[in-house]
Amino acid sequence: MPNYDVYTTRRLLLAIQGLQEAPNFLLDRYFPHNEADVFTTEKVLVEIRDGDRRLAPFVIPYSGGVPMSRIGQRMYEYMPPTVKPQRPITLDDVVKRGFGEALYGDNITPQQRAQLIAIRDLDELRDMVYRRMEYMASEVMRTNGCKMVDYDDNGATTIIDEIRFYDGDHNPAEMTFDTDWDDPTADIFANMAAMVQALSEAGLPAEDLVVSTDVADAIMNNEKVQKMLDNRRMNLGEAEPTITAPGAAIMCVLNVRGHKINVIAYDKTYKDDQGKTQPFMPSGSAIMTAPGAGRAVFGAVTQVEQSDGQMHSYAAPYVPKFTFNAENDVRNLTVTSRPLMVPNDVNPFIFAKVLSE
Repeated sequence: MPNYDVYTTRRLLLAIQGLQEAPNFLLDRYFPHNEADVFTTEKVLVEIRDGDRRLAPFVIPYSGGVPMSRIGQRMYEYMPPTVKPQRPITLDDVVKRGFGEALYGDNITPQQRAQLIAIRDLDELRDMVYRRMEYMASEVMRTNGCKMVDYDDNGATTIIDEIRFYDGDHNPAEMTFDTDWDDPTADIFANMAAMVQALSEAGLPAEDLVVSTDVADAIMNNEKVQKMLDNRRMNLGEAEPTITAPGAAIMCVLNVRGHKINVIAYDKTYKDDQGKTQPFMPSGSAIMTAPGAGRAVFGAVTQVEQSDGQMHSYAAPYVPKFTFNAENDVRNLTVTSRPLMVPNDVNPFIFAKVLSE
C-alpha cells in the first residue's frame, strides 16, 4: 500500500467522489441534481415556476405576433441546513484487527489500518447524510416544506427553523377525502383522479402515486381496483409488482382517466434522533407526482483546515474534514453537507392522508 497522506481535504474529496453512491429512491427519482445545483456560496437561489397552460393566440394573416408574457416564477434565497456527522478514530481502532481485515493479509500496520478505517468511515458517514436527505425529500413531498432542528455538541436542541414553498398557513398541495381507503365504500379512483386533476390544472405531469405500505395494501384489497386489474381486455391496469429501488416496488399500474399511474409502495426505514425505527413514508401517506419534480441543491461548505489554520470554502455536495488531537491520540473524520430539497414548480407533490391512525 502506498505510504502517502490520505487525510488532506482535497484527497479526501477525491476519495468520497470515487465511492459508489448508495441508491435512495426518493432522492434518485424525484430530487436529482447536477453540477449547476452545487453553489459556490453558503446561500442558494431557488427558482420555482408557475404552471403555464395558455393557448397560442390566433392572428389575421400577415399581421404581427401577439406579445405573450413569460410564465411566472418565484425566486427565493435560502440558507440550507448543515448536516455534519463525525466519527473518531482512536488507538484501539488501529491496533486491533478490523472487520474483514483478513482479506488484506496479516501484515497491516496501524497506519495502513487507519487509512482503511478512514475510507470505510467516509462511506458510512456519507450514507448517514444520504438518509437525512432522503428524510428531507419525504418531508418536502408531504408538507411542501422542511423543518430543521439543530443540535449542539452535547445533542441539545438549539434552533428550530422551517422552510415553506408556499404562502399562507396551509399547504395548498394537501388534499383531504371523506372516506379512508381501507373502507370498502371508498372511491379510490375518484380520489386519485382529483389528485391527478390538481396537477393537470397546473400544467404538471402525474405519473406516480407513492404510498406507505398500509396504503398499498388498501389499494390492492379494494374490490373496484381488483376488478379493473382483472379486466385485461380493457387494459385498465397491470398488476405485476416490479422492484425499482431498495424498499420501493411498483405494486400496479392504474389507468386513472387516461393517466397511467404507477402505484409505488415504499417501506424503507431509518432510525430517528431517539433511536426509534421509522418509515420514510409514514403510515397513511399517498403522494401524487412525477419523476424529476424537484431537485437537490447544495450550499458551499466553509471550514477551518487543521493543516494551515485557515478558512477554506468548498463547492461540493459532501465535504470531508480530518482533524487530530495529539494529546489524546484521537483523530476525527467529519463529512459536512448543506443540502436542500426543492420543488421545480409550484405544488408538484399532491399529498393526502388516506388512512386514519
